[in-house]
Amino acid sequence: MTREATPLRSRAGGLSDLLKLAGPVIASRIGVMTMGLTDTVVVGHAAPAQLAHLALAWAPTSVVLTTGMGLLQGVQVLTSRHVGAGRPELTGAVLRRGLVYAAWIGLASAILLAVGGGPVLRALGVQPALVAGATPVLQVLAASLPSMLLGVVLSMFLEAHARPMAGFWLMVLANLANLGLNLLLVGGSFGLPALGAVGSAVGTFGARTLLLAGLALFLVTRPEARGLGLFQRPPKDRFASGEQRRIGYGAGVSYFVEVAAFAAMNVLAGRLGAEVVASWSIVLNVAAMVFMAPLGLSVATSVLVGRAFGAGDAAGEVSAASLGFGVCVAMLSVVSLVIGVWPHAVASLYTGDPRLQAKAAGALLLCVLFYVPDGLQVVAGQSLRARSDIWMPTLTHTLSYAVFMIPFGWWLSTPQGLGLHGLVWAVIAASWLAAALLLGRFAWLIRGDLRRRGSSPLRAAPRRASPA
Repeated sequence: MTREATPLRSRAGGLSDLLKLAGPVIASRIGVMTMGLTDTVVVGHAAPAQLAHLALAWAPTSVVLTTGMGLLQGVQVLTSRHVGAGRPELTGAVLRRGLVYAAWIGLASAILLAVGGGPVLRALGVQPALVAGATPVLQVLAASLPSMLLGVVLSMFLEAHARPMAGFWLMVLANLANLGLNLLLVGGSFGLPALGAVGSAVGTFGARTLLLAGLALFLVTRPEARGLGLFQRPPKDRFASGEQRRIGYGAGVSYFVEVAAFAAMNVLAGRLGAEVVASWSIVLNVAAMVFMAPLGLSVATSVLVGRAFGAGDAAGEVSAASLGFGVCVAMLSVVSLVIGVWPHAVASLYTGDPRLQAKAAGALLLCVLFYVPDGLQVVAGQSLRARSDIWMPTLTHTLSYAVFMIPFGWWLSTPQGLGLHGLVWAVIAASWLAAALLLGRFAWLIRGDLRRRGSSPLRAAPRRASPA
């Protein structure tokens, strides 16, 4: 972890670095989805009447968790930048600030959801019986947010130091613990009471706590931990603290906008009937699973871009970003081909209803048009944040998904009568718009840097990063 990062000098070396980091990060992100899927499957079989309670509880906590993860993005960006600049001893201060932020964000979020979650569900018109069942589940999930966000900070720190395997194996262990606790508590085993959806939430709480403990133990027992400044109280640095928060503000708002925009699309689907809602839920679940791959790739790409930016190596930035974009296109093209050839097989994994299978399969076939641009926009957005372009990704996501996608989806699905396909076409258009704007922004910034230095990408002279 203390080895100085060197600029990417060759395409082969850069690709090797990218894939070594991206593989376990992608697997870890899929592990996050698997934990929620496990909860749904176990409750669906052992306590199907309480599946709605779990779904209602997960909805607000997932929005808060996603936003909180964005607010903590500065940990990864500044850590990778310090490593690239050859100053790993400064990364301990970044981690300590991130842990303080995560503790406050997690505690505030837990209190907000535990106290206000039930009243908000009632205000939205959810039936009183469902609110009564969902509230205790929501309160347990809310209590697990501080440990989850603290674990996110530690994972980001390790990934920025190119040590993602610890997070991967601990995520595997956490998923196994979650499965075991679900099987014990949801239906009741070995004389334990059947807790239903609440038992599933307790399992998630236990798994998240285990993940945090494992990450913390791994980090503090590393021989290089002291050299990274983990045990030293960092001096007050308003500039560094402010930049770390600003990066998080931009990412947090961006994540919230995307989640809120797709929640609005759920409302549009709800107005089109139960069959459309069911089909749309399949479309979104498949898209979420596919999205985990470019999301993990974006983390690896941003780490390498951040290192090159910290080292003042414009050629390294171009190489790292280009590799990330290329791998993203190749990976998602294969995924799109598989889903495009076998959409009915994918739909059959979610439902045995032939009519619903056919409707979902038609939408999944259309979805292959947005997997690639959706992946490119997240890789490009993270690459921009890695080089301190904080607010452009946020503005782009707001324009593409909130300002454009929602009204366009309504217009296509309702006045134009395209229904479910209208919603998918809106996602396609928004994804291509976001990808084009973010890729164009990255290219424009790189060209500006090279023009100021009067050199080509292959001959750009390194520069030192700012103290931030």
